[in-house]
Amino acid sequence: MTELGTAFDFDAESPILVMEALCKNYQLGSVQLRVLREIDLTINSGEYVAIMGPSGSGKSTLLNMIGCLDRPSSGEYLLGGQSVADLDDDELSMIRGARIGFVFQSFNLIAQLNVVENIEIPMYYQGWSERDSEERARELATMVGLGDRVDHRPSELSGGQQQRVALARALSNDPLIILADEPTGNLDSQSGADILEILDRLHGEGKTLIVVTHDENIATCAERVIRLFDGRIAQEEFNKER
Repeated sequence: MTELGTAFDFDAESPILVMEALCKNYQLGSVQLRVLREIDLTINSGEYVAIMGPSGSGKSTLLNMIGCLDRPSSGEYLLGGQSVADLDDDELSMIRGARIGFVFQSFNLIAQLNVVENIEIPMYYQGWSERDSEERARELATMVGLGDRVDHRPSELSGGQQQRVALARALSNDPLIILADEPTGNLDSQSGADILEILDRLHGEGKTLIVVTHDENIATCAERVIRLFDGRIAQEEFNKER
């Protein structure tokens, strides 16, 4: 088994991920569906990248590849200098739990748990003590503006507040990368603006953010915008004001 502890001990000046000629195909009966085609992508530590494109362009599939939720059909993917193809399922699970924070459009909170308990979930799987995980969860709840809602369950929170819990949960293990799939998609304009403000603050603190979105406001906030079309990178834009 690969020693994962050293796989991410790399210079901050080195790319956090590199994809070369990456392809992803799905077999649907007798038909092979090509979803990603010859993706060449390098993202450096601390970057804020938005991935955009029409429905069916491959955005979510690319995010799944980056987050080690799926494997490429061909091509190379290096995460922290480590080839993902060389890792088994247990190692990929370890990376997802310890190094990648996920934020989903649908929040994916557990209805029976309160704010603190939802934030604690990744720490539980990483073996944190109950005392330390609760302390960390309360700190994160306060950081995202929910210090007075720590005992509330998801049904007692607005959509924007639930997404703040999801962001805090994604930060619980101090991940190298935060991956967000349409983080403002289910929110009203004000709640969406609040989430963008938190993302911008995280970027200012040096976090690497990769966000799949239809929201052009995120494109304005990001340093780099990658636009997909038919599974290929069709355009790459840099925000000179960032």
